Amino acid sequence: MSRVFNFSAGPAMLPEEVLQQAMVEMLDWQGTGMSVMEMSHRGKEFMSIAEQAESDLRELLQIPESYKVMFLQGGASSQFAMVPMNLTREKSKADYINTGSWSKKAIAEAKRYATVNLAATTEETKFTTTPSQSELSLDPDAAYVHYTPNETIQGVEFPYLPDTAGVPLVADYSSTILSRPIDVSRYGIIYAGAQKNIGPAGLTIAIVREDLIGHAIDNTPAMFQYATHSDNGSMYNTPPTYGWYLAGLVFKWLKEKGGLTGMAAINQRKAEALYSVIDSSAFYANPVSPESRSWMNVPFTLANAELDGKFIAEASAAGLKTLKGHRSVGGMRASIYNAMPEAGVQALIDFMTEFERVNG
Repeated sequence: MSRVFNFSAGPAMLPEEVLQQAMVEMLDWQGTGMSVMEMSHRGKEFMSIAEQAESDLRELLQIPESYKVMFLQGGASSQFAMVPMNLTREKSKADYINTGSWSKKAIAEAKRYATVNLAATTEETKFTTTPSQSELSLDPDAAYVHYTPNETIQGVEFPYLPDTAGVPLVADYSSTILSRPIDVSRYGIIYAGAQKNIGPAGLTIAIVREDLIGHAIDNTPAMFQYATHSDNGSMYNTPPTYGWYLAGLVFKWLKEKGGLTGMAAINQRKAEALYSVIDSSAFYANPVSPESRSWMNVPFTLANAELDGKFIAEASAAGLKTLKGHRSVGGMRASIYNAMPEAGVQALIDFMTEFERVNG
């Protein structure tokens, strides 16, 4: 069997070591005679998996005891609604920073439940920059401030942590969580869909400061209340057990790789190497301001767009898969999450160099 380098924005590559372990344990998890996906979510076997996964995640992110960790369903898109439903009972206003496609979706959903103040937007630059701290027009009376640290489609990333002057900061970390250390204590809520840096699609993680739990607006369904999941240890209903298990394997893999400090060094090298080949060429271009470039998602275009199809086809034949850019942006996009090895980025660089030599 030959594995390819999968540059998909998500569902994305998983570490091969994790997949190998899951394969070994598929039919019989540690002598139980059953697969993890067959276990009762309340049985002692799965409870041990769940508890270890949460413990490892807390260790990796250094999550304070005053935060609850929830393993949920519904993706980040459900969190777009859960956040305002749980945080706007006392204050009906919320600040949102608009830096791309996922920010816009979060804003549209929040408007169903709150009065949204657009604290900043970079739409006029076609989302190729991030606003500076001085450009943020924040309302001190807002219930929270929401931003997207990394925009998967546009390849834009915040180079700093917004200062909200004590207003709870909420972040959609779907595409950059676990790529480097972060200070969880600076946030009110961190949420992330799993399918980029955590595990398979179907699992969503929410890290919520305890004082923000239990204040949902009237008529909020039980499944959309953080208190429901916090009070029941993410077991109010049957959780995505196999995704939770695989996430736990990824957390162990990250610890073996040197934790988030070690992963940050690797990710920085990968991104710098790829941007370097783009910037040193007149054949390739990246539209994002250098200070706002993403480590995780690298969009790029060819000087001659008529060569796009040829580039994608030949890259695919060379084992470099899913490089086509999002339909709203065009060009190419290389997503180089944690599981993408440096060898994969180097293989892409070698291909790009040769493709330019032949077609430039």
